[in-house]
Amino acid sequence: MLLGWMKAMKKDACDVPFGALRIAPRAVPDPAVDLAPPADGAPGEMVLAGGCFWCVEAVFRQVDGVLEAVSGYAGGTAETADYRAVCSGGTDHAEVVRLRYDPKRTSFGKLLKLFFTVAHDPTQKDGQGNDIGRQYRSAIFVADAEQRRVAEAFIRQLEAAKVFKAPIATTLEPLATFYPGEAYHQDYAARNPGKPYIAYVSTPKVEKLRAVYPDALKGRTGT
Repeated sequence: MLLGWMKAMKKDACDVPFGALRIAPRAVPDPAVDLAPPADGAPGEMVLAGGCFWCVEAVFRQVDGVLEAVSGYAGGTAETADYRAVCSGGTDHAEVVRLRYDPKRTSFGKLLKLFFTVAHDPTQKDGQGNDIGRQYRSAIFVADAEQRRVAEAFIRQLEAAKVFKAPIATTLEPLATFYPGEAYHQDYAARNPGKPYIAYVSTPKVEKLRAVYPDALKGRTGT
């Protein structure tokens, strides 16, 4: 993921999501179909792949209702669930972030909207900006049929509304196992704000989240 950051200094990779949109981010419709909150109020979980997990995690750590954001790997085997192997591009893993969220404060569908409009560019196949390879693919790792139903419905909704300038490349893949990433990857952006990759690729996404969706931020209601 560190490869290409110098190019990103000249062309902000985080401009890509907004550049891919035909309409203003706030005009993107909310999901017409969403998961019903569980009767017992138990936290929801979802696993998203949108390029560098540092960037995706940094965005969702700011979102109200997100209880936990953990960087890790999904799509491959336990034997190859480590950073060096995944970065080689020779595994079936993607860099992912597992979110745990409070269904009373947000929802699967609302978080998908932020995933598609801020966290990454869903029209890029097998890469994000200067991070190239299947490990950086756009994917939703669905845990069950209901998650798949909601994700498929939202993608169809976005395509029908012609929200993006190019077809959505996001794949829906069955979640077999989520493998947490190494400890040094967790909350990496917040702990390393001066790193060039974070400053030029991750931080602008967080800034755009704050500018476009201030109502979605933690602290807006004292939480």
